[in-house]
Amino acid sequence: MMKFYFALWLAKLMGIAIKLVSKGRGTNLPGEKALAIDPDFVKHFKNIDYSKVVFITGTNGKSSTTNLLTHILKQNGKKIVSNLEGANLLGGIATSLAKEASLSGKLKADFYIFETDERYLPLIYAQLPAENMLITNLQKDQVQRNGDPDFIIRKLKEVVNPRMTLILNNEEPRSRFFEEVARRSIYYSVSRHDESFVKGGDYPTQACPKCHHDLRFDYYNVDSIGAFACDFCGFASKSTPDYLVTALNFKDNTFKLKDVVFNMPYDLPFMFYNYAGALAVCDALCGITPAAAARAFENFKNIGGRFEVLTYKNKTIKYMRIKQENPDTLQSALNIMASDKSKKMVALGLYVVNDFVPHYINTFYAFDCDFKPLVDSNVERYLCFSEHVAYDTANRLVYDGVSKEVITIMDSDNISEIFAEIDKAETDNIYLITWISTFEKMKKFIEGGQN
Repeated sequence: MMKFYFALWLAKLMGIAIKLVSKGRGTNLPGEKALAIDPDFVKHFKNIDYSKVVFITGTNGKSSTTNLLTHILKQNGKKIVSNLEGANLLGGIATSLAKEASLSGKLKADFYIFETDERYLPLIYAQLPAENMLITNLQKDQVQRNGDPDFIIRKLKEVVNPRMTLILNNEEPRSRFFEEVARRSIYYSVSRHDESFVKGGDYPTQACPKCHHDLRFDYYNVDSIGAFACDFCGFASKSTPDYLVTALNFKDNTFKLKDVVFNMPYDLPFMFYNYAGALAVCDALCGITPAAAARAFENFKNIGGRFEVLTYKNKTIKYMRIKQENPDTLQSALNIMASDKSKKMVALGLYVVNDFVPHYINTFYAFDCDFKPLVDSNVERYLCFSEHVAYDTANRLVYDGVSKEVITIMDSDNISEIFAEIDKAETDNIYLITWISTFEKMKKFIEGGQN
């Protein structure tokens, strides 16, 4: 155990030093160094009740669900250990445990709530065998890293077992696929609402994860998530899930679950499943009733609303922050822009994914989305900018009937040139999708900084 103690003390010292130098940094480093000294570092912590450990994994919504669940539990007086900084690999979890443990490695908490990367979940589970796992969704995402969602399903199959309780998204077929393996399955769901939508038959559907025939979606609440059925084998979303978010009221920003009224902190459609999942865990696993959880929604802070707003000269720029390479979040942004029927300019800065070599430039996710509602929503002009995929983005618009005459293509992300194009727009209503780094440069430009 001496290796463990040395690794633990080093991790604690590094955590303190990093916090003094730069608060909020170093979410992985102390744990990574500890694991280098003791490869079984996480196994050696004392007093962890694995029935109180909850993993939150999936393609979208891990961080938001983890943040909300942890917030609700803390507001209700529970002692929680969690990786709220979003370091969701084994090193990040090791850092969180080291920070909260005593000098002898003992932990004392009511629950352990960990966001976990779906690809690396088997490595994490080998050292921290949680008995509870919430799966948000399993979708196309970072295909140069994760490949097809079936690859992630195979990774999760290495972990899911009859000792586990699963909290499953009722309207997401791949997540529901695991229901027959677990000891217990709890289903959370969102009812059809004003921003639910349908897709035409020319858009791809999913294969049933059980029989591999095409699934039929009656509607979507977000891309690839909604009421579904397989007409071949009968696999379908449940009509009576355990936890159902209903009565979504966009005017009053409220919803209901089990007849309890909740304030809606953020009205983005993909957040509704985060609400439902967190509330399911609270009630089913943690003894926090919906009425008790509702009070914690009053002061929950997580992400921005539908967009972040910049004022540039006489124009309003609404920045839609999304996770690129992902049809779910892009579709949500498109739907929000399409709901605004006033005249607007749309600036699309889709980017190369450069975390692997060779850099990945496929824009498949844009072809999984339905652009037609946006195209029909009174767009004055489009700007497609990006060093490598500006023409791909423009082609995607052309395929949905946009005239080439109203598209400006700029194969760079030069900030001055972007604003020069925005200046040309007659409308003062500008929507922007781009990487956060480009957006930050645009903010500095407006504030008088350098490009």
